[in-house]
Amino acid sequence: MSDSTDDDVKVPARPPRGGGPFGGMNMPAEKAMNFGPSAKRLIGKLHPERLWLVLVLVLAVVSVTFSVIGPRLLGEGTNLIFSGIVSKTLPAGMTQAEIIAGLNASGDTAKADMLSAMTLTPGLGIDFAALSSVLFWVLALYILASVFSWLQALVLNAVVQRTVYRLREEIEAKINRLPLGYFDTVKRGELLSRVTNDVDNISQSLQQSLSQVVTSLLTVVGVIVMMLLLSPLLAVIALVTVPLTLVTTVLIAKRSQKLFVAQWTHTGELNGQIEETFSGHALVKVFGRQKEVEQRFTAKNAELYEASFGAQFVSGMIMPAMTFIGNLVYVGIAVVGGLQVASGAMQLGDVQAFIQYSRQFTQPLAQLGSMANLLQSGVASAERVFELLDADEQTPDEEPAETPVQTHGRLVFENVSFSYSPDKPLIENLNLVAEPGQTVAIVGPTGAGKTTLVNLMMRFYEIGGGRITLDGVDISKMTRNDLRSRMGMVLQDTWLFGGSIRDNIAYGRPDATEEQILEAAKATYVDRFVHSLPEGYDTVLDDEGGNVSAGEKQLLTIARAFLARPSVLILDEATSSVDTRTEVLVQHAMSALRADRTSFVIAHRLSTIRDADLILVMEAGRIVEQGNHEQLLLADGAYRALYDSQFAAAIE
Repeated sequence: MSDSTDDDVKVPARPPRGGGPFGGMNMPAEKAMNFGPSAKRLIGKLHPERLWLVLVLVLAVVSVTFSVIGPRLLGEGTNLIFSGIVSKTLPAGMTQAEIIAGLNASGDTAKADMLSAMTLTPGLGIDFAALSSVLFWVLALYILASVFSWLQALVLNAVVQRTVYRLREEIEAKINRLPLGYFDTVKRGELLSRVTNDVDNISQSLQQSLSQVVTSLLTVVGVIVMMLLLSPLLAVIALVTVPLTLVTTVLIAKRSQKLFVAQWTHTGELNGQIEETFSGHALVKVFGRQKEVEQRFTAKNAELYEASFGAQFVSGMIMPAMTFIGNLVYVGIAVVGGLQVASGAMQLGDVQAFIQYSRQFTQPLAQLGSMANLLQSGVASAERVFELLDADEQTPDEEPAETPVQTHGRLVFENVSFSYSPDKPLIENLNLVAEPGQTVAIVGPTGAGKTTLVNLMMRFYEIGGGRITLDGVDISKMTRNDLRSRMGMVLQDTWLFGGSIRDNIAYGRPDATEEQILEAAKATYVDRFVHSLPEGYDTVLDDEGGNVSAGEKQLLTIARAFLARPSVLILDEATSSVDTRTEVLVQHAMSALRADRTSFVIAHRLSTIRDADLILVMEAGRIVEQGNHEQLLLADGAYRALYDSQFAAAIE
């Protein structure tokens, strides 16, 4: 890969773009994201679950309906209690109409009006049978509401988790379709933050906000209907909160919007810094830069703190504001409702029910306001994930693809041109023929383009002009999987995954038998050190290979390539981490490995490539000399200068 050695020309970082991959990574924190389209796109991810969402809506409607009817029944219970208490104070044997008429005649019209709004039997007292029936139905309704609410939460949880599962799959597939150049411009910690932290935040936001939004909206609608049935006048007082709530929420949300974008931007940058520091932890210690690293971390952590605190504080103002508005409405309803009861326009139980409805009305409005906090955070994370999903992909494989009839390993470069940046040409009109069975060594100073040449063979980057053929077939017309399955690569930077030594060797050929794995291990001298380990080939390596030495890790990667038996073998400083004695042994193994296949060897130590059939000397992306070791020494050119710098330096 491009970062496998320090020989490769580094890819210049692309300037931040608004719509391109990670275009917002370096943007100023105060720049607001495009909330509407991102939120719409996030909701669109739920489309495959539309039938389940309909079920969630039905369950929510049933649950909210039962919850909304409850206060009305409780109001009836209050009416029964109040009527019973009042009836006990009235003389038995008289009708309600007679008592009201008597009160009017005596001038006590206020009490007469109050009694006229009630249904009672003078002298009877509280009807406990009717009250018990009302309380039973209230209890039944609330239990059913809770059951349906639980079912709604269960189904919605499954919907959200399946959606996030598909999103993770989509991200994984996208990463595999991205070109290598994309990863050269992005910090690994930043990418990991988007794949992990941002996806988890999306999951949490969808889980909480969807349930709350659906329930709150249905509750608001149901409560408005019940309030209008009870008292249009009090309903008007309650509805004053709607525009007031919307204005307050929008004003606060506008301010917190920018802060949430900054929060997740700083989170990604901090993760990138941490990953970078831990990956190079040994170097930080060696050069005594701990204090500087700590200062950088403290500064970035402080930026994240400021952004997070601001986002949570500003958005957290929504709930107290909604509560204050709700309390104002509560006072208004209590005063006007009391006057209504006194005038006989309403019963006491109806006012009590209305007060409950006013609470039920302002509470979901406040919850909707507080959901803006979570929703903004979730959409901010979604936009970061969508930037990854919208990144430019590598060109798709041609259909139908071509494939070599016979595999010999003949590789030809015909007038190949390539550059990482259009204004900085690197390789121009390069021509090269590597015959089957040849060992081609590539040497040159750092930055000459040696590793770039290898990357072009593997189609990690697409060439800008000319063509490269493998056994007569243009590699751009082959599928990448087919092309790379015919090539083996051993890098200077070793890569091992968390698993046993056996699994790491077999990674190059998953269907290999135990005998083939052992043969590859013995041929590359892995078998020699494996037997010194307690578990042998079952020794589990961590993902950094920390329990084996650097040289042993490199031997394992060589064994992996040996097992794969490719037709074209690429060795990029493959013995740079092994000791001199082991290097001699590995060279013998390499000779066996290179037999009957084309090999490309990138090397700094010229002693390792003296026996190469063809040596290419590169400078600034051009092949300035080619030939075998003796021919190039006699030519007394660039190769001779490199050779003398290593073996014939003057001793002072």
